Amino acid sequence: MSSKLTLNLVEGSVSFSFSPEAARELQSAIAQLMQSLKAVSTKMTPGAKATPQQSLEYRYTGEVFLEIFCNPNIWATPFAAKVLITLRDAHIRLTTEAELTRISEDLNLYLEQVS
Repeated sequence: MSSKLTLNLVEGSVSFSFSPEAARELQSAIAQLMQSLKAVSTKMTPGAKATPQQSLEYRYTGEVFLEIFCNPNIWATPFAAKVLITLRDAHIRLTTEAELTRISEDLNLYLEQVS
C-alpha cells in the first residue's frame, strides 16, 4: 500500500506515492547520515585530518523514481546540511534541494500518519 509523502523543499513542496516500508528505509539511511554529520562536526585536535564519511545515496523505484544524495563531508552541522533530490516518472523530472532536518521531519510525520 502506498500513501502520499509530502516533502517540503526550500521553495514549495512535492507529493508522491511512497510506501511506509520505503519511508522506514529512508528514515534509517537518514539516521546513519546524521551520525556521519555529527562525526564530521566533532571538534578534532588541531592538525589532525578528519576521516571522510560516506555519502547518502538513497534510491527508490515505485510509481516514481526518487533519489536523495548528501555528502556529509561538506556540511558543518546536521542542521546546515541539505540534500539533493531527484524525483521523476515518465512525464516529469524534478531536481532540487531541501534541508535535511525538514526531510527528516516530513518522514516522521508521514510515518505517524500511516501507522
